[in-house]
Amino acid sequence: MTLSSPFASALEEVLRPDQISVAEEDLQTFAIDQGPVTDYQEPLAVVWAETIAEVQSVVRLAAEYTVPLVTRGAGTGVSGGAHATVGSVVLNLTRMNKILEINAADEIARVEPGVINGDLNAVAAEHGLMFAPDPASYKISTIGGNIATNAGGLRCAKYGVTRDAVLALDVVLADGTLIRTGHRTFKGVAGYDLTSLFVGSEGTLGVVVGATVRLKYLPTIVRTLAVFFPSVQAAAAGVLALGTARVQPCILELLDGPSLTELDFRNGSNLSTRGTALLLIQFDGLAAEQEEALAATALEALGGTISREDPAEAQRLVDLRRNNRGLDVDAQNRVGEDVAVPRSQLVHYITALEEMARRHGVDLQVIAHAGDGNLHPTFSVPTFEPAGIAALNAALDESIDKALELGGTITGEHGIGQYKLRWLALEQSAEVLAIQRHIKALFDPQGILNPGKAIPA
Repeated sequence: MTLSSPFASALEEVLRPDQISVAEEDLQTFAIDQGPVTDYQEPLAVVWAETIAEVQSVVRLAAEYTVPLVTRGAGTGVSGGAHATVGSVVLNLTRMNKILEINAADEIARVEPGVINGDLNAVAAEHGLMFAPDPASYKISTIGGNIATNAGGLRCAKYGVTRDAVLALDVVLADGTLIRTGHRTFKGVAGYDLTSLFVGSEGTLGVVVGATVRLKYLPTIVRTLAVFFPSVQAAAAGVLALGTARVQPCILELLDGPSLTELDFRNGSNLSTRGTALLLIQFDGLAAEQEEALAATALEALGGTISREDPAEAQRLVDLRRNNRGLDVDAQNRVGEDVAVPRSQLVHYITALEEMARRHGVDLQVIAHAGDGNLHPTFSVPTFEPAGIAALNAALDESIDKALELGGTITGEHGIGQYKLRWLALEQSAEVLAIQRHIKALFDPQGILNPGKAIPA
């Protein structure tokens, strides 16, 4: 498939040659993100926009020639939200990477979509502030990508997800029109909340070209506990014990025995010798020491072995946890999931996962943002034999069914993308899906913005 001549000529009038590529290497590189590939398609071209005006021009041309656009940042998504689709052009926004404003008095930042999460935090830290959402990919993922997927991260337990940090957006609509939604203030209820609608929409309603985000105070006091338990169920029960103790961790992560063993194998650590499961807990703020003491008392009563970590060891443990999810890219014989259940159901869900893994004869690792009930179970089989793959998929489907049965959701923070479309109708009613299709049709009547993602056609 080649880029059509009229569309190519039109692109060459609004972009420089170094902003357009049809090189096979680029087409392959930008054809997929880090999610499972169910329908590999190479794009017709990759284009890099550097200004809002250029984005508008590209979108107008895509509308004129009915060319699908897949907007992309760093490509760290794991649900296939940035996979190329048939006949599409990939619109890469990583060159729009300016931090336009840091206003310490108002505690906000204005950024272009290609700004890297970690870079924003480095600049904000100079003002004693931070951008709270911190996905595991924060060192390379972009704010635009975080917004597209409503990304979460380790600090969600206290600070919430990306939607909680976004105050206003600049968005190019499917006809090239530029709109601005939201406000610079923390409060504002004028009209429908279009800002929240765009957050998590995976590029299917418009192209985010700018964002005003809320910053939080960078804590000066941080205390970290590593609490090892004899079973993953005991560790999960510890999550509720912390709630009963009325303490609020900023980080509350759970890792089961197989996850600890793999981390040790990959990193030369000795976590698995210290217990069968780990709760990694961090408190920040002026009450951190008091909260740490209350947490230690509550978790010791459940059989937890308490280790108060110094800052260097605490950072090492947090880094190990961040790297855990991405140890292997999802493949046909290994799939990591992203479900959430009410916290009261954590013990029940983990127990059910272990039972179904045994019954289907597949391997299981469980890590979780336990503070908000968001789990990332990874199912795997050692080979690509058909029987093993069938068992893997059966366990995967059952894990989704069980999460919904317990009042959960099929995705806590990774998004639907392309990969999870098959399960969306299990969670949302036909009436709700119809409303979402109407919204999509209103914003994108030609269906050119990231087709085949986020909602069923």
